[in-house]
Amino acid sequence: MTTHDRVRQQLHALETLLREHRHWRLDAPQAHLFTSTQPFYMDTMEPLEWLQWVLIPRMHTLLDNAQPLPEAFAVAPYYEMALAADHPQREAILAVLQDLDALFTRDKS
Repeated sequence: MTTHDRVRQQLHALETLLREHRHWRLDAPQAHLFTSTQPFYMDTMEPLEWLQWVLIPRMHTLLDNAQPLPEAFAVAPYYEMALAADHPQREAILAVLQDLDALFTRDKS
């Protein structure tokens, strides 16, 4: 299985998790919310919204167009801080994100 395949697999796992626990939204955020210059759009979106509306679609676009994937990539550390300690799916979300991050930090040699 290629790295692209493994990344796609992790993105699907993340989407499934968000859907199963009703964190997946049907209505897209307003267009101006996507103009943030802050990391993770932290000033305009909730953390789980950013996963759904920014990370997942952008990564799929790279994969679908056979574009190079980011070489330095880590979102789990932000979510360790951004998700409340008592968030019911915190550990499951972090596990998927850590697995995704690991695909980008592996020794590529």
